[in-house]
Amino acid sequence: MITQIYSSTSLGVSIMLAAAGLGSALGWGLICMKYIEGIARQPEMLPALRIQMFITAGLMESFPFIVLAFAMFFVFANPFIGAAKAALGA
Repeated sequence: MITQIYSSTSLGVSIMLAAAGLGSALGWGLICMKYIEGIARQPEMLPALRIQMFITAGLMESFPFIVLAFAMFFVFANPFIGAAKAALGA
């Protein structure tokens, strides 16, 4: 049962990290696309758009790090192992 919990946890962590990487890549693509689109429409707004792009990109870039923290929690301090050991009476 413990082995099954470890394998399920590793699968879940893999999916979490893959989704975070994909989400971050798509987010960067959309942010840059809209930034270039805004500059093409109104070139005089370049400084304001650049500031907004970097603020938004910084907020978007924090998402993979938050997911990484959750993934490390599940890998190194797995709360399901203690519950499984208590249920098995070990």
